[in-house]
Parts: sequence; structure tokens; C-alpha cells
Amino acid sequence: MPYTAPTRDIAFILEHVSGFGRVAATPRFAEATPDVVSAMLGEAGRICEEVVHPLQRAGDATPARLENGVVRMPPGFAEGYRAIAEGGFLAISGPPEHGCLGLPFVLTSAVNEMMSGAALATQLTPLMAQGQIEALEHHAEDWIKALFIPKLASGEWTATMNLSEPQAGSDVGALTTRAEPRGDGTYAITGQKIYITGGDNDFAANVSHLVLARLPDGAPGTKGISLFLVPKFLPDAEGRPGVANDLRVVSLEKKLGLHGSPTCVMSYEGATGWLVGAPHQGMRCMFTMMNNARVGVGMQGLGAGEGAFQHALAYAMDRRQGRSPLADGTGAIVDHADVRRMLATTRADLFAARAIGLSCAVAIDMASATGDAAWDARAAFLTPVAKAFCTDVGIAAADTGIQVHGGMGVIEEAGAAQYWRDVRVSSIYEGTNGIQAMDLVGRKLADGGDAAQALLDEIEAEAERARGRAPEMAEAVWQAAETLRETTEALVSNGDLNDRFGGASAYLRGVARVLGGHFHLKAALAEGLSGPRTALARVYMGRSLPEHAACLGEAREGAADLYALAPGDLAA
Repeated sequence: MPYTAPTRDIAFILEHVSGFGRVAATPRFAEATPDVVSAMLGEAGRICEEVVHPLQRAGDATPARLENGVVRMPPGFAEGYRAIAEGGFLAISGPPEHGCLGLPFVLTSAVNEMMSGAALATQLTPLMAQGQIEALEHHAEDWIKALFIPKLASGEWTATMNLSEPQAGSDVGALTTRAEPRGDGTYAITGQKIYITGGDNDFAANVSHLVLARLPDGAPGTKGISLFLVPKFLPDAEGRPGVANDLRVVSLEKKLGLHGSPTCVMSYEGATGWLVGAPHQGMRCMFTMMNNARVGVGMQGLGAGEGAFQHALAYAMDRRQGRSPLADGTGAIVDHADVRRMLATTRADLFAARAIGLSCAVAIDMASATGDAAWDARAAFLTPVAKAFCTDVGIAAADTGIQVHGGMGVIEEAGAAQYWRDVRVSSIYEGTNGIQAMDLVGRKLADGGDAAQALLDEIEAEAERARGRAPEMAEAVWQAAETLRETTEALVSNGDLNDRFGGASAYLRGVARVLGGHFHLKAALAEGLSGPRTALARVYMGRSLPEHAACLGEAREGAADLYALAPGDLAA
């Protein structure tokens, strides 16, 4: 079935919901004019529909494979990556002095969503390139920037991020990969890394690996970790790929989904690398890349959910089953109330997630453009919400898509199951959604809840202004915001961090539900309170926003009841 890039919805959110106009009004992003934004979204949408989407099924049916030490990609993936690169979509937000466009991160986020909706397996490698460009821009030596960033931006070289090891997953500080100084400015990197997305391919001239490792004088834990750039081929004097470095792909993981994207076990065997950033500051350098990558993964989840929804909607509008309850019905299953409920609530959640993700990206851009600490705090608060909620919504949309298909949903040839298999990992990588929630109630409330309260002030002010035009929706949003305010104050006053963690995931979802109500209200007002966006807002207010109360109630439960059950008590 075809995929339609949601350019109209994205453009509407940028103009009426997310506050993108403030970004375009800054000197930093003055070139992000309406014409430039429209052209960027239109061309990206066209490539996603015509070039990328045909790779959705091809990558699943013909997975990446390891052959004589080289990863062989599925048919068409090389051409797809080339089209993405030639469109400039690897380098939307990177530094212009190194061949990038220097446009706002929110445009990168919007394009990433469309690529993910078209074929999620094709978007993982571009996300790695975007993240590595950002990390090198902020932390690498000038010669590294000048050599590597243009190659990554053009798509000639691809990128990876190497954190996890067999014994060091979420606990990155437990890594054992070593970096030995050679005395000539290079380091010998030795160790094994797992879950490395795009660790190799057969279409790029080189693969640039960012690797976390420990120097001989590195302290235990995360404080002793450094970051190194380790290419597959060592550049020669002219910057061209030269001799092969001492690294290899050991194997490819056999995954639930994303079969077109190789997930590699990598072995570094005294490989040559260069230090990026200061010694023992690897986690700080990597987090430059990871924070925006978390928003990127959120947009991946959202995009896959959009693709799954479109697939399900097309099926529901075509599938005839039973008698229509509508006098003017077509007889398709979309006429039935429960099917309509699944589709309507999914569409409402996708809009809420898209607005959250793009608003988070706007905050990141505003922090970058203005240096305002308030925008930096807003971006930090919204990032874990965007990553977790957008991926949760994407997974739920794919799951609902299977349900809409009925029995055909679990038949692979129908294509619905692939969306779920592909998107399911998005709530796990780049920090599990549970870790995002713990970050939200921990570090992101360490300011005494100031960033959260500032956001709630805006939500309530908007609701107050809307009372005269949309009293019922405005009241629902205002009351939900007040409940969130009280819950935030309760969490801040709870000094037992692990007690907060017991309700962290529920708090994050409660925050997202309130934000979703706020954004739906803004959309309805922008539409003039008459039309499909207003109807969708009413669906969200009546069926999704009420969940905030249960979530925020759970958030205040703490952890005592959880620990009252011993592990043995949980056994059957």
C-alpha cells in the first residue's frame, strides 16, 4: 500500500502549534523562511513516497547479511541512501562551513519522521550520521571536522555510535574497551561492542565509528570514559580511505524486526583511533549526540506509527464485513464504531505525539539560537517525554493496526505485522523509556520543578484565553494542568529518589497526556473550532486526556507497594 508523507500536518503544527515562528525569527535561523521550509518538506516527502517507501517490504524480505566479512545490504538500500544524501537530508542542521545547511533541528526532526514512516529500516543510518556530525562539530579537533563532517554530510561515509558491551548495556560505566596511547596522537582501541546499528555496509566508501573506551588512567565508572573516532579505513594524506583499520564485524544480530538495517557485533583489535573531546569526558561528548538522537528515536517511533496507521486505515476503508450501521455507509469495516474508535484515537495520539516531538525540537533550536537558559531547561524537560511518548504511541499504533486487520494482521503478507516488529525496539534503544522516565523525575525535576511549572503556566494561560471560545475543552485542559502541577510539587517534595522512580513512567505519560490536550486545543482554535482538527481534538479530550488522572495518581503511589512483593512472590 502507498505511503503519504504527512507534510500538511507537519506544516500546520509548525505554523500554529509548536511556535516555530520564533525559531525562524532569530538571526541564527533567518534562512528558514516559509518558502525554504515548504520546499524542504515537499521534496523530502516526495523522496519518502517514491524512493524510500518501496524499500519497506524489500528490506524485510531480503535482510542485510554478513558475507566474507562485509555486510551486504538489501536491494535498493544503496540507491535509497544516495537519494536521501543528495537531497541534503543528512545535513539539514549541521555546520554550513563543513557542507551542511545550518537549518533548524526541527526540520531535521520532521524529515526523520517522514523517512521512518516510509521505511524505518532506512532511517537508522541517516540518524547516526546526523548525530555524529553534531558530536564532531562540538567536540572534535578542527582537522577531524574538516575531513569527516563533509564526508558524512554527503553520504560518502556513514557513521555509528558504539556504547554497549555484553556486560555493559544501560550501565555504560561497566565497559571494558581499552584505549592505549601510541605517543603519536593516535590510540589503540581494543574491545567488543554490541548492538551497533549500521556497523558496516556495502555502499559507503568508509564507516566512521564513535567508540567509548577507557584510557589507562581512566577512573572506574562513567567518569573515566573517553570518546574516540575509529574509521573502518584509515584516511590517507589526501583524506581518501586508505588501509583497513584493525576492526571487524563479528556477526549480525538476528532481530525481531528492522531486518534491512544491520545490527552488528563489532570487534576492535588494536584499531587506530583519535580522541574526540577531552580525556575522560566521553560521556559528556556522547550525550551531545545522544540527547538529539533521543528526539530522533522518538520521531522514528512516531513515523512508524504513522505508516502503520495509514496501512490500517486503507485496509479498513476497503475491507467489507457485516452490515454497516450507517444509513449512508459503504459496508467497509471503518463504518463500525469500534473500528472507528481505534482509528480515531490512534490519529489523535499521533497528532499529540507529533506536536510534542516538534515542540521539543523547537525548544532545542531556541536554546541554540538564543543561549537562553529557560529554553535549554524546556528542551531538557521535553526530551525524555518526546522520546518515550512518541515511541509508545508508535508501538501502540502498530499494535492497533494489527487489530484493525483482524486475522490478516498476523499474516506477514498483509504487511501490518512488520510495522510492529520494526518499531518495537524504539522504546528500548537510546535509553529505555523507563530510563527516560527516571531522568524526568530525577535530573529534570532537580531544579525544584521550575521548568515544569513554567510550561504549566503557559498551558493554563492558553486554556484561560480559550474559555470564551471553547469552554469545555479549555476547562478540561486547565484542570488536567492543575493536577499535573500538584503531582509535580508532590514529587519534588519527595526526597526519596527511588520512591519517585516507582511512579516515574506514569508521571511521564501524565505529562504527555496534558501536553497532548494543550496542543489539540491550540489546533482546534487555529482551525476556528469547526472542522476535522476540532473533531479530532474532541476525541482526544473525551477519550485520551482523561488518562492523565490515573497516570498522575499512580505517579504519587511511590515504590513501597512494589517492594512489598519479594521477587519470589511474583512467581506463579
